[in-house]
Amino acid sequence: MTSNSPYTPEPGFTLSPEEIEQLPYRPGVGVVLFNGDGQVFTAQRSDMVSDAWQMPQGGIDPDEDPKAAMFRELEEETGVVNAEILAESRHWLSYDLPHDLVPKMWRGRYRGQTQKWYALRFLGEEREIDIGGPHAEFSNWTWRPLSEVPQLIVPFKRALYDQVVAEFGHLEDLVRKGVA
Repeated sequence: MTSNSPYTPEPGFTLSPEEIEQLPYRPGVGVVLFNGDGQVFTAQRSDMVSDAWQMPQGGIDPDEDPKAAMFRELEEETGVVNAEILAESRHWLSYDLPHDLVPKMWRGRYRGQTQKWYALRFLGEEREIDIGGPHAEFSNWTWRPLSEVPQLIVPFKRALYDQVVAEFGHLEDLVRKGVA
């Protein structure tokens, strides 16, 4: 698993806005997992005090192919192995962390993430879904319309999630009708 866990820095460790702007983005992947009803998997983060939901996502290990990282992250976070790719985002999508979080995440090495997103069709049965595995990040999960998901995410990721909806929103009806 990639080192995507929050990190408590040394006391007093801070970065100026200028230093943060010079940091690279952490490469990552995201998954829009559609069920047969055209709804997407969303899960509630267990490490947040707020009611933060998201779709599966995570970092790409060194020398790892983005598709391989996507399937690895999907299995680690949800237990799902029965899924097929429907589409891939045309571009890498990025978000910046709030400046106060940069020193606390990923040892202060990244300003945010740039992610390749994939839309997948879930081919398994719901009993396959297991958010309590060895790399558990979620406390709860549900299926929702893709259009609702940006309002559930932490505010600093909303613009990225809006881009994901714009990119893959057309698949909702196609999946539901069985033509995608």
